[in-house]
Amino acid sequence: MKTDWDYTDLAEAYVKRPAYAEAAIDAITACPGVGPGALACDLGAGTGKLTLPLLQRGLVVTAVEPNDAMRALGMRETRHHATVTWIEGTIEQHGQSPGSFQLVSFGSSLTVVDRGVALRTARRLLVEGGWLAVVSNHRDLRDPLQQAIEAEIRAAIPDYDYGPRREDQEASIHQSGLFGAVQKLERPVVHHQPVDEVIEAWRSHGTLHRQAGDRFTHVIGRIESVLRSAGQATITVPYTTRLWLAQGHL
Repeated sequence: MKTDWDYTDLAEAYVKRPAYAEAAIDAITACPGVGPGALACDLGAGTGKLTLPLLQRGLVVTAVEPNDAMRALGMRETRHHATVTWIEGTIEQHGQSPGSFQLVSFGSSLTVVDRGVALRTARRLLVEGGWLAVVSNHRDLRDPLQQAIEAEIRAAIPDYDYGPRREDQEASIHQSGLFGAVQKLERPVVHHQPVDEVIEAWRSHGTLHRQAGDRFTHVIGRIESVLRSAGQATITVPYTTRLWLAQGHL
């Protein structure tokens, strides 16, 4: 299925992205009614980064993903779980019945779609009192190595903008009028990755690619120089998992 943003060439890199902090997933499954056996719909499931830990905690998950390559890898990553169903679909066209799920989740996917449409879709899919979970991972830019990378990006693209990815999602959820008070949680998670994979991940960075344009190859070269100069075969990348939880209005 085709969408505005084509993630086909990025799919393998997404598999190698960090997992979400365990404490964040535990907070989701601690919500009333969201325990083992609960029905969850993971919208924009990608390669299963959120789908998988939900399955590991006993949820029954419908994973909706439009991109064929991402969905195929998600199916591979979750192949040992009998309680997952992968669906080709979008936020607008997903084929799921209203009021069917105790949980609707977005793992790093809410900010790449129309948030208003996505939140309305989530509320329609939830049972009365069901839960919305929005999760994202962000590199900790206080880390010296990440600061050096940021400096190279800013030197080449002074107006570089992460867009809504790093925004606090509480306002969007609150302004929708569809959910109750938003609960927020932040927890650190550390990702260890071979330096070559880190460089490949940057080559697959969609936001950077779009904004760098014909400077992209130059920026990637500068980032590679920073990473190589660290003199480490494996890079430790600190992340922060951010979670926003809200219950659908009763």
